Amino acid sequence: MEKATFAAGCFWGVEANFRRVKGVIATAVGYTGGNFEDPTYEDVCTGRTGHAEAVDILFDPAVVGYAQLLEVFWNIHDPTTANRQGPDIGTQYRSAIFYHDQEQKNTAIASKERAQNSGKFKRPIVTEIVPASAFYRAEEYHQQYFEKGGMGGCRIH
Repeated sequence: MEKATFAAGCFWGVEANFRRVKGVIATAVGYTGGNFEDPTYEDVCTGRTGHAEAVDILFDPAVVGYAQLLEVFWNIHDPTTANRQGPDIGTQYRSAIFYHDQEQKNTAIASKERAQNSGKFKRPIVTEIVPASAFYRAEEYHQQYFEKGGMGGCRIH
């Protein structure tokens, strides 16, 4: 099993999309990329923690490759908007790929270049590609939010 971590706006929709991918074994939503230990949702919403809402993904590389997960990532959000997805605004909603090793970094960079050159996006992609750091699991009510019947917010498809 391998791990992937992505931020693409509201983590509810991001998680829901990745949970549909064959080969994804488990997901968890949480906070990463910042400088504040053990943040709560309320802490992250202040915009002062530096954390992004993100999804940690455990996947079976024999079934789905990291490059395929990146394709899902590019297709479920607008990577050209800095610190914003739909109505959600703030650094916690930024687009970011948190790589876990050099191979993931290289694959992410190449994937970003392909996405930029594809003609799909009319503006430059602003997605950060940065090393994975501490991942703080979000509160339980955020986990698999839509599967629990959560409603509202989050315009990601």
